[in-house]
Amino acid sequence: MKTVKVYGPGCKRCDATEAMVKAAAAKIGIEVAVEKITDAKSIAMAGVMSTPGISVDGKLVHAGGLPDATRLEGWLRA
Repeated sequence: MKTVKVYGPGCKRCDATEAMVKAAAAKIGIEVAVEKITDAKSIAMAGVMSTPGISVDGKLVHAGGLPDATRLEGWLRA
């Protein structure tokens, strides 16, 4: 199971990113545990300078704007 963290203050883009992660995981048949991180200090500590941010198994893979669906699937497969 992959651990995915979505970093952001709770905006619509952050919610959309969380939905995209879940949809991509379902599409490629990977189980994911998605955690939303909304605390500003925790977001900064993770190195996210622009939200939404995504980390997969502890590695920051995206920050700022909605992720590309194809790249998202690649991050989940890695």
